[in-house]
Amino acid sequence: MNQPDDTPKTYEGIIHITRRGTGFFSIDAGAEDVIIPRESLGTALPDDTVHMVLTGLIERRQGGKVIGIVERARTTFVGTLSEEGGHVVLLPDLKHMYTSFIISGEHPPIGHKVFVRLTHWNDGENMPCAVVEEDIGDAGVHETEMRALVLGEGFHPGFPPGVEKEAQELERNGQALIDTEITRGVRRDFRDVTTFTIDPADAKDFDDALSVRDIGDGKIEVGIHIADVSFFVTPGTSIDREGRDRATSVYLVDRTIPMLPEVLSNDLCSLRQDENRLAVSAVMTLDKDANILESWFGETVIRSNKRFAYEEAQGVLDTKNGEFYNELVTLRTLAQKIRTRRIQNGAVNFDTAEVKIDLNDKGVPIAIHLKERQDTNLFIEDFMLMANVAVAQHLAEVSKKEGIQNGLIYRVHDKPDTERIENLSLFLGVLGYHLDTHAGHVKGADLNALLEKVKDTPEEYLIKTTTLRSMAKAIYSTKNIGHFGLAFQYYTHFTSPIRRYPDLLIHRILKHYANGTRFSQQDRDELGTLSIHCSEREVAAAHAERNSIKMKQVEFLAAHIGDEFDAVISGVTERGLYVEEQSTHADGMIRIRDLGYDYFDYEEKNYRLVGRHTKKQYRLGDPIRVKLTAVRIPERELDFGLADEVK
Repeated sequence: MNQPDDTPKTYEGIIHITRRGTGFFSIDAGAEDVIIPRESLGTALPDDTVHMVLTGLIERRQGGKVIGIVERARTTFVGTLSEEGGHVVLLPDLKHMYTSFIISGEHPPIGHKVFVRLTHWNDGENMPCAVVEEDIGDAGVHETEMRALVLGEGFHPGFPPGVEKEAQELERNGQALIDTEITRGVRRDFRDVTTFTIDPADAKDFDDALSVRDIGDGKIEVGIHIADVSFFVTPGTSIDREGRDRATSVYLVDRTIPMLPEVLSNDLCSLRQDENRLAVSAVMTLDKDANILESWFGETVIRSNKRFAYEEAQGVLDTKNGEFYNELVTLRTLAQKIRTRRIQNGAVNFDTAEVKIDLNDKGVPIAIHLKERQDTNLFIEDFMLMANVAVAQHLAEVSKKEGIQNGLIYRVHDKPDTERIENLSLFLGVLGYHLDTHAGHVKGADLNALLEKVKDTPEEYLIKTTTLRSMAKAIYSTKNIGHFGLAFQYYTHFTSPIRRYPDLLIHRILKHYANGTRFSQQDRDELGTLSIHCSEREVAAAHAERNSIKMKQVEFLAAHIGDEFDAVISGVTERGLYVEEQSTHADGMIRIRDLGYDYFDYEEKNYRLVGRHTKKQYRLGDPIRVKLTAVRIPERELDFGLADEVK
């Protein structure tokens, strides 16, 4: 007779771990996560792929234990050197890292910030071991902290020797390559068509330009011209391999970590004024209502007549006077019709303002404000979206004719998760707003109606942010599911190959079809892997960018301890209130013990804390007057108290 198999079932997946060392593992998307106490984590680190077995209930919740590491999420870390238990250790910057690292081998002085590599963490050892690979510098110094943010997310500010060598060769020969290519006469020539770039005042890389001309019969030809990066960056080169690894440029508050060397991003591929440049273009013939009558895609040569800053172009429109006024008015008029139609079709109009931080020459923050979005910002975005859609549709049609499956990278955005939408609806109800939902499904038009209703209210920024967080994340994929947020059936990224690797790939694919060259199965198979990689690198870059903003917000407010501010309650937990200060949009916390002499009950479903004796309520979205009580720059954290309670 067979004996029953008592071997516990093993599950494989990603483990999430809190800063306190509690692990969470998902077996079923619809079920509560398995909880894994610190003593059962084995040698797992946050986001590792692990093998896990169930161990029974822990305080009425299913518990588990890690029995093996399948793959490390990361093997390099950034942090500050310290001393602990007679050892030199690394205190990691990663917020959800629950353990220090023992440092072996040579190391800089205590207090330095360093970049380390994990060497081992064997069963039975208290802490993982690591070796120092780079001394970043003294902790707390601006240059050190900015470099640490980048290294911590897996980006390197400098380029490897092979890339530098190829970049130097391009610096010597790049202009000659452009001249020779133009002389061949195979590119469509737009040098006699009015063309200009519109970018931020401090921009150095101009990767898109617009041309416009009236071709009669009420028709306008608009060219969206994108730098032909693929002419210079070819598969198999060191520059291409490095660009693929980085997958994106990173934009910190004070610098850009470029995907490509400067000779390309700021020179040969930058569509600079009065210089011949190679482009890949989407040229549209539009009627007076901005409907596309004809499209053409291909390689071009252009010569920008003007480098506009956004503010300068806006000034021409506002004063009705200046260079290319008529062309700017034409583009703005068409763009407004494109935008109106997009929103009518269900595109969600978030238009969330971005925080801008002004620094002095030593990296010290001296002012914080929101970036102002003007007509010129919007209409550039409208034409870039139009080009991205047109290219995606064109490539989808061509690949279908060729019988090619998964032959391009789409930019996709799934419909929001139904549970998140229901939670959003409850949250909005607490604030006094109604969102029309149907079994967890929502229409873009209903989201737009909500966003319009909250305009210019104290809770506008909070509701926009919370609604945005309720959406799925846009990613790259070879499987087209459309783009919910923009209400597009077909969408890709075509317009920024200087700073995004997927755009460079789209240019290559466009050329494959246009030139009739062979698009191999191996190339197509690689697109799926590259889609995942580029999506992951995009998230890492966003983390670095947000953390650089947070760091400077905290530094700026360090000089204002004791000052009072207007804020909005942005989160409510059993531990206290999260608040967002309104002038800098920095967030911090008021701990529950600092809310006054009362016991507060946390009402999760009502998003509020209620005092048992005073009946005082603190509700999500409420305006609140706060006083800054503590600033922890290394942790990028702020503590607030109530303005009338802080002693």
